Amino acid sequence: MGKDDAYWLRISYILFGVIVAYVFYSAFLTLGIQTNWIEKYDSWYDVAAIGASVVLAFGVSWAVTSDKERHEYYLASIGELRKVTWPSYIDTRRMTVVVVVVVGIFSVILAGFDSLWSWLLGLMLA
Repeated sequence: MGKDDAYWLRISYILFGVIVAYVFYSAFLTLGIQTNWIEKYDSWYDVAAIGASVVLAFGVSWAVTSDKERHEYYLASIGELRKVTWPSYIDTRRMTVVVVVVVGIFSVILAGFDSLWSWLLGLMLA
């Protein structure tokens, strides 16, 4: 858990706050359209929506970042992800081909069983 991990965690908190602000702003705009407040209070509704979105996003971000236990958990998660040995592009492509081939084989087997059971059920019911 180096200083680099804490830096990236702060960056993710900031990005989280920006996303939350955008979601709140979109919700306020939708509310304004549905209730006709945008047309009724055209001069200040957009400014109020932006202000309320920023305040609410700051509050949500502060609530997420103020919990020390959660903060330590996130730092530990980042540290554990740094220990992971990620596969190379060639290994990933090879494993993907294996998965596609196995899924194809099982699809053919299941289609065969489905056809067989459909045929047998058709014989019994006819």
